[in-house]
Amino acid sequence: MPVINETLGQYSELFMLLAAGTYTVAFIAFAWDLAKSSKTFHAVDLKAAASAATEKVTVAAGRVSGGQRSSDAGGPAGRAERPTSGLTVENGTAAGDMKYAAERRVPARVAVALTVLGVLIHAAGVVTRALGAGRVPWGNMYEFLTTGAFVAVAVFLVALIRRDLRFLGTFVLGLAIIMLVAASVSFWTPVGHLVPALQSYWLIIHVSIAVLSSALFTLTFLMSALQLVQSHRQKALTAGRPDKLSFMRLVPNALSLENLSYRINAIAFIGWTFTLMFGAIWAEKAWGRFWGWDPKEVWTFVIWVVYAGYLHARATRGWTGTRAAWLSIVGYACVIINFTLVNTVFQGLHSYSGL
Repeated sequence: MPVINETLGQYSELFMLLAAGTYTVAFIAFAWDLAKSSKTFHAVDLKAAASAATEKVTVAAGRVSGGQRSSDAGGPAGRAERPTSGLTVENGTAAGDMKYAAERRVPARVAVALTVLGVLIHAAGVVTRALGAGRVPWGNMYEFLTTGAFVAVAVFLVALIRRDLRFLGTFVLGLAIIMLVAASVSFWTPVGHLVPALQSYWLIIHVSIAVLSSALFTLTFLMSALQLVQSHRQKALTAGRPDKLSFMRLVPNALSLENLSYRINAIAFIGWTFTLMFGAIWAEKAWGRFWGWDPKEVWTFVIWVVYAGYLHARATRGWTGTRAAWLSIVGYACVIINFTLVNTVFQGLHSYSGL
C-alpha cells in the first residue's frame, strides 16, 4: 500500500506540472487576445478619426462652393447637402467596441479551450493526490494551494457559462500558475496521514467551503482592481485625453464591475460565515472550546469583519465607486495574509500544515 500511495503521489505531481504548463499556454493566449484587441481598437480609432477629418473637409468645401454658386446666381445662399463619408455606426468607437467584444475572438477561444484542458488535467492531479493519501486533498499548504488553484480556475470557467468574463482569464490563470509554482517549490509535502486533530469529517465541510469562498473572493478582487483601472480610464476619456488602455474596452464599465463584484462578494460572504461557524464547531470537537483566539481563528474573523463592513457600507452608507473597490481589495489582502503569513509565521494550534 505505501508503494501504491507513493506512485499515486508521483502521478499527482506529474499532473500538476502538466496543468501548470497548459495554464501557461492559456495565459499567453489570453494575453495575446488582450494585445490583439488593443491593436484592433487602435486601428478602429485611427479609421474613425480619418473618416471624421475627411467628412469635415468635404462639408467645408461644399459650403464654400455652395456659397459661391449662390452668389453667382444672385439668390439666397444654397445649402450644401451633408455628405456621407462611409463611416457607419458600426465603425464608431462605442458601437465598434461592443461589436468586437461580442465576437468570438480566436485567441480567446483557444485560451478558453486550453483552460478547460488544463483544469481537467488539474482535476486528475487533485484526485490522484486524494487517492494516494486516502483522504480529501487539503490537509497541508501544498494541498491547499493546488486544490485552491483548481477551484479558482473551475469557478472562473463556470462563471463563463453565464457571463463573458474572458477579460479575467489572464489574471485568474496568472494567479493559478503562481499558486502551483509556490506549492511545488516552497510547500511540497509528500503523501501522508494527517495529525489526529485533522482526522475529522469537519475537514471536508470546513475547508471545502473556505476554498470555494476564497475562489469567489479572488474573482471579486480582480474585478475590483479592474474597476479602479476602468474608472481612471473613463475619467481620462471624459477629460478628452487619449485612450492608452484600449484593451480595457473588452472590460465592462466601472459601474458594471462594481455591481457584479458586490453580488459575488455577498455570496462569498455567506460561505465565509459558514466557514467561521463550522470552524468553531470543529474546534470544540477537537480542543474542547469554540473560540481560543488562535491566530488562524482571529484572522478568519478579521476577514469576516472586513467583508461585512464592505457589504454594509455599500448597501446602507453609500460607499460606492473607488471606495467600495478599495475595501474589497483590503478584504482580499486579509485573505492572502490568512493563508500565507498566518500559516507560515504565526505559531498556534493550526501550525500543523506540513510546513
